Amino acid sequence: GGKDRRSGLILTIPLCLEQTSMDELSVTLDYLLSIPSEKCKARGFTVIVDGRKSQWNVVKTVVLMLQNVVPAEVSLVCVVKPDEFWDKKVTHFCFWKEKDRLGFEVILVSANKLTRYIEPCQLTEDFGGTLTYDHMDWLNKRLVFEKFTKESTSLLDELALINNGSDKGTQQEKERSVDLNFLPSVDPETVLQTGHELLSELQQRRFNGSDGGVSWSPMDDELLAQPQVMKLLDSLREQYTRYQEVCRQRSKRTQLEEIQQKVMQVVNWLEGPGSEQLRTQWGIGDSIRASQALQQKHEEIESQHSEWFAVYVELNQQIAALLNAGDEEDLVELKALQQQLSDVCYRQASQLEFRQNLLQAALEFHSVAQDLSQQLDGLLGMLCVDVAPADGASIQQTLKLLEEKLKSVDLGLQGLREKGQSLLDQISNQASWAYGKDVTIENKENVDHIQGVMEDMQLRKQRCEDMVDVRRLKMLQMVQLFKCEEDAAQAVEWLSELLDALLKTHIQLGDDAQETKVLLEKHRKFVDVAQSTYDYGRQLLQATVVLCQSLRCTSRSSGDTLPRLNRVWKQFTITSEERVHRLETAVAFHSSAEKILQECPEQPEAFNEMEQFDEIEAVGKSLLDRLTVPVVYPDGSEQYFGSPSDMASAAEYIREKMKLVSLKKQQLRQPEATTLES
Repeated sequence: GGKDRRSGLILTIPLCLEQTSMDELSVTLDYLLSIPSEKCKARGFTVIVDGRKSQWNVVKTVVLMLQNVVPAEVSLVCVVKPDEFWDKKVTHFCFWKEKDRLGFEVILVSANKLTRYIEPCQLTEDFGGTLTYDHMDWLNKRLVFEKFTKESTSLLDELALINNGSDKGTQQEKERSVDLNFLPSVDPETVLQTGHELLSELQQRRFNGSDGGVSWSPMDDELLAQPQVMKLLDSLREQYTRYQEVCRQRSKRTQLEEIQQKVMQVVNWLEGPGSEQLRTQWGIGDSIRASQALQQKHEEIESQHSEWFAVYVELNQQIAALLNAGDEEDLVELKALQQQLSDVCYRQASQLEFRQNLLQAALEFHSVAQDLSQQLDGLLGMLCVDVAPADGASIQQTLKLLEEKLKSVDLGLQGLREKGQSLLDQISNQASWAYGKDVTIENKENVDHIQGVMEDMQLRKQRCEDMVDVRRLKMLQMVQLFKCEEDAAQAVEWLSELLDALLKTHIQLGDDAQETKVLLEKHRKFVDVAQSTYDYGRQLLQATVVLCQSLRCTSRSSGDTLPRLNRVWKQFTITSEERVHRLETAVAFHSSAEKILQECPEQPEAFNEMEQFDEIEAVGKSLLDRLTVPVVYPDGSEQYFGSPSDMASAAEYIREKMKLVSLKKQQLRQPEATTLES
């Protein structure tokens, strides 16, 4: 790293006691002399041969070897002699003798006298100088430089080959190129990093200060060719940038080819095995279980398609990303791939969705059909059971339940028709594109099945309706029968109540003839009401007979209702006749008594016959006696009118009037007796 006074480089050759290999030394000198630039070599070299630890013969050989290695570049050779110097005469004579032949000057000098020829600042400490030099550090840096130079040069060649091949090659050649051509033997990033570190080291250690002076660094740019490093780095960056672009283009092309390959895989599977799976699935099943099995099979098919649809989504995202950042030359191809992939996937997805909707509609249709069938079975079972209700209310409840079931069946059949028509519409819209073949035959089977189910349900519903009509008529007749029986029993109750009222409340006979006549008229109207009640009961019982004959059944209650009705009516008739007889007798009694009591005593000729008084007394006594007699019915039972106190009150009026009649009779007899005495 040091320089002589002519600015020539100083080359130091340290010799040791061991045997020195001239071949290795020659190679080393060749290497060292190849480091400086041509400009630097032109200034010549000063060679210091350190022979202090070597023998004269070795030193002589080294000096002579310099003639063969660097004869033109060497201007001065300084041989540093040891303290115990060789034979002065021999050494001086030898170099002087060879001076002309060597072509450079050779001097023998002690280490402490070397500064006469070279400045101390250009000598290392070994020769009493101040030049800082670390051979191992220089060697390590040199190795780094050599490695960088070798790797960068080799890398530049490889990158140039790759880049030039990419620029000149046709599209087909690039497609046929081997991937290894795009992989340099060393990592460009690593080489660039090494070069930058080396350049940084060179720039930092170009000059080092020492004792206020300036000394050349062993890593001087003339030795390590800092410009060469910079030039190599610039070339590397340029070629590496081009290489990165080539790699980017190849990566894009590779990615495009991979996408194209995956797109074709998706398209081929969807149009091949995927479509074939759908072609084999055309039925809708003939029951809920069959439709569910087809749905399960379809779910398996959808699961397989989902895997390919996931690939489609991923590919679509990749294509979209390439479209956003792609070159103009790739846009058309990318859009074509995207369109092809989307068309196939959407078409297949539409087929899957259509098939799923069709199976769902078929499942709903079969579910409604099964529910309707169960409703019809329940209605038929209800119609097949004979009706044996306890009363009209239970019949009404049963009839209401029957109507509700029939209405539910109507709604169920209407729902079945709607589901069936919807399913038929979907099937009619199933064109040949759906599965890639003509599906007319398969559709006809499905249509026939759907129409057959709806027709069968319609026939079953019609049969049930006919049976419901018959059952409704029968139940309505039974309701009428129970109603007639209930009303007939009610008529008996009413008639019994009329009889009871007749016996308990129809007691008074009236205070005079007019009042008694009014009571008699009211009684006749009362009897008319009873007669109407009796006739109503008879008509109801006759209606029950007709209904029983129509229903072919025996009434449970009409058998004893008619005898009860006749019995009560007979009792009422007897009681009514007794009441009429008493009222008529009372009318006769009151009329005769009132007539006698109202006649004037100045007309004695009117009472010529006393038989009238006797007749009135006889009628009164007869009426009083009748009031104490009970009403006797055909079955031997007896009933009195009112309570004893009520009867006593009624008889009291009769007795009062009989007393008046008797008093009148006595008054009429007194004048007659006086006339006879006189």
